Amino acid sequence: MINNKKIIVVLPAYNAEQTLEQTYNEIPFDIVDEVVLVDDASRDRTFDKAKDLGIKHIIRHDQNKGYGGNQKSCYNKSIELNGDIVIMLHPDYQYTPKLIHSMAYLIANDVYHVVLGSRILGKGALMGGMPFYKYIANRLLTLSQNILMNQKLSEYHTGYRAFSGKVLKAIKYNSNSDDFVFDNQMLAQIFYAGFEIAEITCPTKYFPEASSINFRRSAKYGMGVLGTSIRYFLAKIGVYKSRLFR
Repeated sequence: MINNKKIIVVLPAYNAEQTLEQTYNEIPFDIVDEVVLVDDASRDRTFDKAKDLGIKHIIRHDQNKGYGGNQKSCYNKSIELNGDIVIMLHPDYQYTPKLIHSMAYLIANDVYHVVLGSRILGKGALMGGMPFYKYIANRLLTLSQNILMNQKLSEYHTGYRAFSGKVLKAIKYNSNSDDFVFDNQMLAQIFYAGFEIAEITCPTKYFPEASSINFRRSAKYGMGVLGTSIRYFLAKIGVYKSRLFR
């Protein structure tokens, strides 16, 4: 706990049996009060592994709801638990839990309401093994999004994110997609609501056990990202009403 803020780490899990323990053991429990794991109908022993580790709050989806649907369950539970700071950490160990202190500190001290762990600041993405085509797509999408949304983020596509409870209660994230584009819709909602977003440099790792999406789903994601940014732009200039920004 920092400055009497209740800090919750949420773990959106899918087939994370092999990496969950390593991720969980590096969570800094000197400041983290609660951990919530949502198992999105994994085909492995993720749920059993979570119980073995003693995770108190475990939600198991009977049917796979998708990456966005998983996060909805994570954030809904964190609000139910009255979290002041909620940090999403992938349990596939692609992102290091060692940055939780820094991300939580910025929110606990009212510097920012949202903090992203950016793989693009510095050279973390390519050094960590990000496929080159994904790196190029990341840069092109981010450039387009910054232009359409009038922002200056280094990337919109990281899965390492920290939010104040105030932000989660202010945006309608349950109206978002259940697929991967959920992440970008959520950032668009945050900017539309007037919150600023900070970034810190984050190393990342790509290895067989780390979750990833194939080229076809990546292309679908990219189109969804551009669509979200265009809707944001049109909503901002008052010519389009979207359920995302009500």
